[in-house]
Amino acid sequence: MFLKDLILMLISGLILIVCVLVG
Repeated sequence: MFLKDLILMLISGLILIVCVLVG
């Protein structure tokens, strides 16, 4: 499903941003 992939990518991006901000 497209929606699932989109949400997964969004969550991955958010985690990446959080890691960059924290690290």
